Amino acid sequence: MKKSLLALSALAACGGAQAQSSVTLFGVIDASISHYASSGRTNVTTSPITGLPTAVTVVPSRSQTVLGNGNNASSRFGFRGTEDLGGGYAASFWLESPIGNDSGSIESNPVSFTRRSTVSLSGPFGELRLGRDYTPTYRNNATFDPFGTVGVGTSAVQQANGPAAYRTGVLGADANSTRASNSVAYFLPPSLGGFYGQVMYAFHENVKQQAPVAGTAALTDVGSRKGRYVGGWFGYASGPLNVAASYGESTLGNFSGTLLTGTATAVTAAGIRGAYDAKVKTANIGASWDFDVVKIVGELSKRKTEFEQPAAVPAVSDSADQKGFLVGALVPVGAGQLKFSYSRVKTTLPNTIGVIGRISYPVDTPDPTVSKLAIGYVHNLSKRTALYATVARVSNRNMAAQTISPANQSVTMFTGAPNAKGTGYDFGVRHTF
Repeated sequence: MKKSLLALSALAACGGAQAQSSVTLFGVIDASISHYASSGRTNVTTSPITGLPTAVTVVPSRSQTVLGNGNNASSRFGFRGTEDLGGGYAASFWLESPIGNDSGSIESNPVSFTRRSTVSLSGPFGELRLGRDYTPTYRNNATFDPFGTVGVGTSAVQQANGPAAYRTGVLGADANSTRASNSVAYFLPPSLGGFYGQVMYAFHENVKQQAPVAGTAALTDVGSRKGRYVGGWFGYASGPLNVAASYGESTLGNFSGTLLTGTATAVTAAGIRGAYDAKVKTANIGASWDFDVVKIVGELSKRKTEFEQPAAVPAVSDSADQKGFLVGALVPVGAGQLKFSYSRVKTTLPNTIGVIGRISYPVDTPDPTVSKLAIGYVHNLSKRTALYATVARVSNRNMAAQTISPANQSVTMFTGAPNAKGTGYDFGVRHTF
C-alpha cells in the first residue's frame, strides 16, 4: 500500500512539473503570386559648369512574376517554450527559422534559427533576453507600418532603413538594421499602466590586440567594433492610443590605433589604414489612434550614416542623412481589413568637389527622393487562414533607385533603376499554426 501511495505521489509530482512547462511548435505558411516591374530610363549627366551632357546611361524596363512567400506575414517555423519557476518568475526559449515555402526549402540551409534565437528570464522586474532578436528601431518601424514591413506594401521608410546602406560598397551593409546577434536586451514589465519599452546592446565580439606604433618601440591597442549595436524603444499604449519612439546606433566599420602600412593587421577591406569610424544612427517616432471605424497611423524617421578618418591626410569625413515619413490607415470591412500607406524618404548626400584644370569648385549633389503608395486588403477565412491582395507603386527622383520588390523573397530579384517608376502586386494566402 505504501509503495502504491509513493508511486501515485511520484506521478502527481511529474504531472505538476509538466503542467508548469510548455513547448509549442508554431509557424506561418504564406504563398502568393507576385509581380514586380520597373520602367526603363535614359539618364543624362550634365556638367555643372557648361551644362553640356557628360554621360548617358540607358536602363531597360524589367519585370518579374514569381510564386512569392511571406508577403502578408513572413513564412517561418519555430519552437518556443516556457517553464514556470514560481513566484511570478519564468524561464523561456524561442527558436525561429525562415521558410522558403515556394520551393519547399529552408531559406538558411541547413536549418538556422536566424529569425530569432533567444533564452530569457522574466518576472515582476520585466524580462532579460539573450541571443538574436529584433532591434528596437526595427520594432518601431514594424509597429506603425500598416503592411508590417513585408510584401510590396513595405514602406519606403523600412526599405531605406534596410541592410543596404550609404557607403555600402566601402564598409559593408548594416547587419543590424532588422535583427542583432550576440545581444542582451531588457524589456519593461507589462504592469506599468500602458508604458512599455526595451533596451538592447549587441556585442561586436571582435578581438582587440596590441600592435607597434610606426617609428617607435611603443605598442597601442588596436581593435574593431564593427557589428556593435546599442538602442532603445519606449512607448505608451492605452485605449485607442499608441505612441512610441526608438533610437539605435550600429557600427558599420571601425578600427582604432595606428598601424604600420603593409602589416597583416592593416585594414585592407576598404583600403583604409589608421583610425576610422563609420556608424548608422537611426531614430523614429510613431503614433496611431483607433477610431473603431478606421485606425490612423503615422511615423517620422531619420537615419544618418557617418564616416570619419581623422588621421588621414587630408582628413576624411562625410555623411548621408535620410529623412522619411509614413501615413497610413487600417479600415475593418466585415471579415477583412483594408490597408493604405503613403511613405516618402529623402536622402541628403554630401556635396562633391569638381576640378577643371587647376580650378576646383563645389558640386551640389541632388537629394535622391523616393515616394511609395500601397493599397491592400486582407480577408480572414478563419482565425488562422486569410486571403490577401496588395498593389503598390514607387517613384524615384534625383537618381534614387529603390525597387518595388521586397527583401524577404527567396527569388533572385532585379535591382532598381535610377529615376525609374515601379509597380507590383501580391495575391496570396496565409495560414498560421
